[in-house]
Amino acid sequence: MSRTLIRTALVAALLVPLVAACDSEAEHDDAKKRTTVTVLAAASLTDVFKEAGAAYEKAHPDIKLTFSFAGSQELASQVRQGVPADALVTADTKTMEGLAQQANAPHTIAKNRLTIATAPGNPKNIKELSDLSKPDLKVVLAAPEVPVGRYSKKVLDQQHVTVKPASQEPNVRAVLSKVALGEADAGIVYVTDASAAKNKVATVTIPDAQNAVASYPAATLKNAVHTEEANDFVTWLSGPEAQKILRAAGFQQP
Repeated sequence: MSRTLIRTALVAALLVPLVAACDSEAEHDDAKKRTTVTVLAAASLTDVFKEAGAAYEKAHPDIKLTFSFAGSQELASQVRQGVPADALVTADTKTMEGLAQQANAPHTIAKNRLTIATAPGNPKNIKELSDLSKPDLKVVLAAPEVPVGRYSKKVLDQQHVTVKPASQEPNVRAVLSKVALGEADAGIVYVTDASAAKNKVATVTIPDAQNAVASYPAATLKNAVHTEEANDFVTWLSGPEAQKILRAAGFQQP
C-alpha cells in the first residue's frame, strides 16, 4: 500500500469519531431545545397515551411529553401537594371538579364503559354481574375512592349484587393484573383495559342498561410551567388525530 493511501486511511479513521461526536453533540443540543410538558393521566390511559404522545411529538418536534400514570385519586393528591406538572387527565369528572382551585376549565376527551374480566376461557363460567356474588369466586375490585371502583360499586348496587372483594386495588391496572396473573377469578375493569390485555384475560359484557359511563376530562394546571404548550396538547386531544387513536383503543366519543 502506498504512503498516500496509508495517510488517507489514517485521516479517515481519525475523522470517524470526530463526526460521531459532532452528531452526538447536535442530538444533545436538539434535546436541550425541546420543551418538556408533564402530563398526569389516569392509569387506564397508559397504553393509548403512549401512542398518542408519540404521534404528538412527531408532529411537534420541539415538544417532549412526559407522562405520569396513576389512579385519579392519587393524581389529585399529587396536584394538591404541588407536584410539578402541566396538565391533568382523570377518569371521572368528580375528581376533576374537586380540583377547581388547581386546574383550569376542563373538557371531556373520551368516554369508557365497564366489563367483567376473567381468566382466559372464563373457567368459572361467569355470565353476568350477579355471578360475582358467588362465595366460591375470588373477585377483586378497585377501591371505592378510585373512579373505576366507584363506577363498579354503582353498577353492583343498582343490580343489588353484593360482592365481598378479596382485595381493593389502587387503580384499574392493578385489578386487571390480579386477574391476568391468576390471583383472582374476576374483576371489574374498563373495556379498554381488558382489550389492551389481549389474550391474558377474557371478558363478560355488562349490558348498557346495567353499565356506567366513565368520562375523561382534561385540563391544564394553574401552576403549569409550560402553560401554552400544555394547552396546545390538551386541545390536540380533542382533535381528529388524537380522537382516531382513542377510538382505535376502544374509547368512546366524548
